[in-house]
Amino acid sequence: MLKIVADNKIPFLKGALEPYAQVHYLPGAEINNEVLKDADALVTRTRTKCNASSLADTKVKIITSATIGFDHIDTEWCEQNNISWTNAPGCNSESVKQYVGAVLALLVDEKGWRLAGKSIAVVGVGNVGSKVSEMARAIGMTVYEVDPPRAIVEKNKRFYTLDEVVDKADIITFHTPLTRTGEDKTFHLCDQALLSNMKKNTIIINSSRGEVVDGKSLKQALQKDLIGGAVLDVWEHEPSIDSELLEMVWIGTPHIAGYSQDGKANGTQMSVQAISRFFKLGIDDWEATGIPQAKEPTITIDAGGCTKEEVLAKAILHSYPLKSDDADLRSDLGRFEYLRGAYPVRREFQAYAVRLLKGNAGLKDTLLKIGFSRVDTV
Repeated sequence: MLKIVADNKIPFLKGALEPYAQVHYLPGAEINNEVLKDADALVTRTRTKCNASSLADTKVKIITSATIGFDHIDTEWCEQNNISWTNAPGCNSESVKQYVGAVLALLVDEKGWRLAGKSIAVVGVGNVGSKVSEMARAIGMTVYEVDPPRAIVEKNKRFYTLDEVVDKADIITFHTPLTRTGEDKTFHLCDQALLSNMKKNTIIINSSRGEVVDGKSLKQALQKDLIGGAVLDVWEHEPSIDSELLEMVWIGTPHIAGYSQDGKANGTQMSVQAISRFFKLGIDDWEATGIPQAKEPTITIDAGGCTKEEVLAKAILHSYPLKSDDADLRSDLGRFEYLRGAYPVRREFQAYAVRLLKGNAGLKDTLLKIGFSRVDTV
């Protein structure tokens, strides 16, 4: 029988592979070379480094990561040593979109912004960035899409460079992988030079990888009021993050932007299906079950006397009260990993219906474009 080692924090996984394999569940930090000696497969998250140190002289034939990111996998070494690997691209794209949507809602709710007419630069227009772009356009924002690799091959689509938009964008949000080499490397993409060229009121959002933003340069920019503020979900040197930087940012969260139940279920589903295809288990169409329902899945909003953006903000923040995650992290930095592992149930926009009192067709259409499952006007 196959032996599979799996991170014990991967939700909805238990029971899926047991009919076909011995499955050993361990904390990600405890998965090492000794544990993997006689394992045929590894199902993991980003906290387990998959490299020569952990994999040399093991029986592992495939690694499946139930995450969109794969910089924890030494892909070159794996390929040289005949170890297949997969990640879960797009699994949490709606979840990260919801995170950015909650930031936009808070700009309305707390800072009094009027989003229509504001501009947002979406850096990295893949599974996540493309959905953020669609949402921003639905709200009425000007969208600058920045994606140099796509720009090279997609000549019929308009992409911008960061240099073109850095002094125009009111918001710059990063959705890139972490790459350390090459012409389009993203390591410290947001550096001192970029920050110094931003408009004074610019808000930056990073929900990609911590090292995409140079933390030292960001601290200096915030200290000198060069930008309007920062929202960080990812940090350099996680889980040992910079406490001074946390004090300076407007919103800080413990790498949970993609942690909706829906996104987690998608990632697990893609991992199980990959294992099935590789070992021919016959469960290539396996789907996660038991996803908890949303709390208060019907959102009732009296639109009378409210602006369109105030209504949108109420709906978005009902689905995801982002500031609670910020408060949890600030209460105890040492709980960074605990907060990720014990993250409460969060469902995406699609799990909610909106009931609008005194609503109109335009508002209904925008809410549907954002992703809410149903909108009724009464």
